[in-house]
Amino acid sequence: MRNICVVGTGYVGLTTGVCFADLGNTVTCIEINTEKLEQLRCGKSPIYEPGLEELQERNMRAGRLRFTADYAEGLTDAELIFITVGTPMGPDGAADLSYVQAAAQGIGQHLKNEAIIIDKSTVPVGTGDMVFGIIAQHAAPGVSFAVVSNPEFLREGSALSDFFKPDRIVLGSTNTQAAEKVAELHAPLGAPIIITDLRTAEMIKYASNAFLATRISFINEIAQICERLGADVQEVARGMGADRRIGPHFLDAGIGYGGSCFPKDVLALHHMAASSGCHPQLLQAVMDINQSARERFVQKVQILLGDLKGKCVGILGLSFKPNTDDIREAPSIDIIRTLQGAGARVKAYDPVAMENAGELMPEVTFCATAYDVAKESDALLLVTEWNEFKQLNWEKIRSFMRQPIVIDGRNLYDPEEMIARGFTYWGVGRGVQPTLAAASNEPVSA
Repeated sequence: MRNICVVGTGYVGLTTGVCFADLGNTVTCIEINTEKLEQLRCGKSPIYEPGLEELQERNMRAGRLRFTADYAEGLTDAELIFITVGTPMGPDGAADLSYVQAAAQGIGQHLKNEAIIIDKSTVPVGTGDMVFGIIAQHAAPGVSFAVVSNPEFLREGSALSDFFKPDRIVLGSTNTQAAEKVAELHAPLGAPIIITDLRTAEMIKYASNAFLATRISFINEIAQICERLGADVQEVARGMGADRRIGPHFLDAGIGYGGSCFPKDVLALHHMAASSGCHPQLLQAVMDINQSARERFVQKVQILLGDLKGKCVGILGLSFKPNTDDIREAPSIDIIRTLQGAGARVKAYDPVAMENAGELMPEVTFCATAYDVAKESDALLLVTEWNEFKQLNWEKIRSFMRQPIVIDGRNLYDPEEMIARGFTYWGVGRGVQPTLAAASNEPVSA
């Protein structure tokens, strides 16, 4: 059993603290937001993540997990200190490290015993050295510490599974002994452990996310070609994925990636590369293709409906992916704003993300069910592939709509079945393009 402190309780921090407590460690999480802290102390999770709140409550009752806003209290007897604060996108595309710097300063000012500081936030290459310098500047004389990079690879919606069954644990440090101690902490997970230097560990995180984003943009470009040539991108992806050199993952064509990681991390890596004198052509293309996927989706609405002024468009799904309430960089935001800019009235439904979306888009009409969205809509757009959208009563939906048009941004539905049900259906790269009744209209740009 180890005494652990986790600084920051976002997706990564809260999951890290709760899961390490569940492994039998004593964990104190530091959260300086008073409203969020009160919620946590009441056993409530401020984020939507399946299973997390139940695990949080259980470990709080067992006395292994507690929350505080006080660095001095949180760091008392802590052997391992995780920095898990946010690194949002700055105005120039670089990662904003102000929260990391503040955490490092707080740790330095209150550290009283030997400890290992573990960078788990996604941070630019060289941040570990910066964190060491800040802590050294503020720490009391004689206090010994080391810094280890331990990038996270948690997916929102499956964070608990990813924590307890990771593909690998990456650790980077100039202090091999410190890295080995952090490896011991992770030993119960039974995952392969890669120990390398600080900067390489930091780069592994960015390179991994950029590669996955590249796969998504690649298949979306193939989907566009499939639409023009009459091929089915899902069958293409199935054929590609059967090749062991390629594999089937991240080959689902759609409206592009979003969320708190891929957009931010690809742009940050692009910024790092450009700032160091490199020319990141591929990263630029990945970002451009991702944006154009959203634009083409809106253009399909324009092609089928013509002038959008006065038209009612229904949106199914707002979060950037299922099983999360996160709408950061979600495709739905760009899509809705473009539709509204063209004069359309937008209705929307999402199982958990409407409260977050309402803060960004108060002019959207949020509905209680998918069926309410369909009422009086001229087109229905599937944006997030929540499970509850897989088995809708399409006869009922068709009776509610002004025009039976479904534009599927996630290829959730079978084109032939939708057409047989009387819908004008348009997926992404499915080789089935509806009759373009309004083809002479100029499409809008997202």
